[in-house]
Amino acid sequence: MSPADGALLRLEDVHAAYGPVAALRGLDLAVAPGELVCLIGANGAGKTSTLRAISGLLPPKRGRIVFDGREIQRAEPARILEAGVAHCPEGRRVFPYLTVEENLRMGAYVRRDRRGIAEDVERVCAHFPILAERRRQLAGTLSGGEQQMLAIGRALMARPRLILFDEPSLGLAPTVVETTFAIIADIRRRGTTVLMVEQNAYLALRMADRGYVMETGRIVLAGPAADLLADDHVRRAYLGA
Repeated sequence: MSPADGALLRLEDVHAAYGPVAALRGLDLAVAPGELVCLIGANGAGKTSTLRAISGLLPPKRGRIVFDGREIQRAEPARILEAGVAHCPEGRRVFPYLTVEENLRMGAYVRRDRRGIAEDVERVCAHFPILAERRRQLAGTLSGGEQQMLAIGRALMARPRLILFDEPSLGLAPTVVETTFAIIADIRRRGTTVLMVEQNAYLALRMADRGYVMETGRIVLAGPAADLLADDHVRRAYLGA
């Protein structure tokens, strides 16, 4: 069975650019329900652009992006979030002058169920006890690891079916990286599908079901994560072996 069969997310021949500079060149990619899929590659390969295209921040010039059977490549970011795709961006990007709780509520801005939102704030705070302790604190005063937990919690507030993680370990201490990856693995175990861009290719492939390798806006390798870990090109180029 092909990964595209029954896929929750599917990209078909996607091209995107920043002005005259091509970022994605005929991208094909699929993520099945419940999978954790990682996207690895060098800086500038197009990984972040892929996530931006999916979440509506970089509208494709050509190609199709299909989520849960519906084309979303021309949809506004808010409509894509409403459909069930949350984006946890590189660098966390919390709102520094809002409190932890206000940041969490911002993650639910497309929702109108006030009671459900309040319940989800409590659920996220129970999942991340440090956020419960800091809920009245300004987000800009949190440590990097705490901000990453807040960014993840904010994405969960949309009740997504798919979360896009962009470099979740960037700038974090090694012990915090382990915690962050454990949280992402737990999110997947609870039933949320994950597509993750990650600079630490070894850790990403160890926790993923499948992986894609990007170079200059194209997919050059794809397959089960265990196979990519053993691939000579991947080991030389991305794993330091």
